[in-house]
Amino acid sequence: MTVTESTKHYGMFVGGQEVPDSGAERATVLNPATNEPLATTSLGGKEDARHAVEVALKAFQSSGWADADGAHRARVLFKLGQLLAERVDEFSRLETMNQGKPLRESKADVLFAARTLEYMAGLADKVQGDSIPVPGERLDFTVKEPIGVTVHISPWNYPLQLSVRSLAPALAAGNTAVLKPATLTPLTSLAFARLAKEAGLPDGVLNVVVGPGREVGETLVEDPRIASVSFTGSSDVGRRIMELASRHVVPVTLELGGKSPNIVFADADLDRAAKGVLYGIFLNAGQMCWAGSRLIVQRSVEETFLGKLVELARKLKLGPGYEPGVDMGPVVSKEQMDRVLGYVEKGKQEGAKLLTGGERSTADGLKKGNFVEPTIFAGADPEMTIAREEIFGPVLTTLAFDTFEEAIVLANATTYGLFSGVWTKDLTLAHRAARQIQAGMVSVNEYPITFPQTPFGGYKQSGIGWEQGIHALDFYTRTKNVNVFFGGSKKK
Repeated sequence: MTVTESTKHYGMFVGGQEVPDSGAERATVLNPATNEPLATTSLGGKEDARHAVEVALKAFQSSGWADADGAHRARVLFKLGQLLAERVDEFSRLETMNQGKPLRESKADVLFAARTLEYMAGLADKVQGDSIPVPGERLDFTVKEPIGVTVHISPWNYPLQLSVRSLAPALAAGNTAVLKPATLTPLTSLAFARLAKEAGLPDGVLNVVVGPGREVGETLVEDPRIASVSFTGSSDVGRRIMELASRHVVPVTLELGGKSPNIVFADADLDRAAKGVLYGIFLNAGQMCWAGSRLIVQRSVEETFLGKLVELARKLKLGPGYEPGVDMGPVVSKEQMDRVLGYVEKGKQEGAKLLTGGERSTADGLKKGNFVEPTIFAGADPEMTIAREEIFGPVLTTLAFDTFEEAIVLANATTYGLFSGVWTKDLTLAHRAARQIQAGMVSVNEYPITFPQTPFGGYKQSGIGWEQGIHALDFYTRTKNVNVFFGGSKKK
């Protein structure tokens, strides 16, 4: 496999310009639909990470971004959102070529990122403190201040959207940032940094360094000059980041794994539920932390519901995401494909019933890519590997229940607690379930769904803290209390 002369090269982006890495090494970015070279990127190391922090710190101290009127930051971020929306076709195609998902999904991701920037722009001039009543002749109030250099480590499943999700509130609050995108999918993040400069973001406020997590990522997290870390990815890496960040008492936001339940009660609109369950597991080829990877269906409708689901799954069109009419693209890499197929074999060995899929697709035009058939297992036991571990691929595991109480036990029988779905026409039942499910988010009669203004975070081992929504700004500000005594000395 060779890189042609026409393959585009992307350098890192530090201090408002493209910069070469400190070494001579480059990474080849592959198209997951063909495993052919798509581009090359500079591959940074420890010195590149430290340099990016140095540049970001200087920008925080002297660029004027931290001290600017919030309305100025709002105008820049709003313009950035507008520019991104105007170039949705360009960015979505780049995302699809790099990550593999269908174009319609990439377009939705790009527009979600644009809307996130617009939403956070609207909050940039509303970062304010409080006046606190205290005894005596005193005025006591709080001031919200930006925290400094923020580190953002984003995943490969939603490269642009999840980078912007944490960058937008950090920048709105007046901070500077160093972003380390996944080495598999860095292209839209690098293009976004250039767009931010075009929108008017001062040099050094947003910096992007591409490189291995153990080298670049850990160096960023260990740097004593940083003020926070936002990470989306695996639980194992999240625990490692917590360990490293704790050495300098640096706060972290972690959005980690999930094994989310989708509960279908017998009274639900089964046709609508089947489409929702299908979308919730095969969107982005199942490569989602919030994927509805556990179907928990009431036994009295299990056979009927699974029949509908299998029929829909077999109609899904696999193919390169940039081709018309494709429903599901490839998984991101050959390694990820092998990992997913390994879980499928484990499910068979442990006695789950394979209803459909379970193989690498070798259809015409797909043999070179990382295509896994939409896969559905039935008759699973809660102790099976496929019912406990996050597969991160297009594999659905089905468990059956008889009573409401049993459904809740099954839903909560996981170390994760990110997202969940409930399908029923009974509002009382829906509210009871929402109260008892141990997850940060519950969606009733649609799956999955989120908005820039709604908080996104999980319980248990699904993470710490919240992304999105107005409270996301809290993580990127610190509160200073000011007490002013204005009384004179006591008269004798």
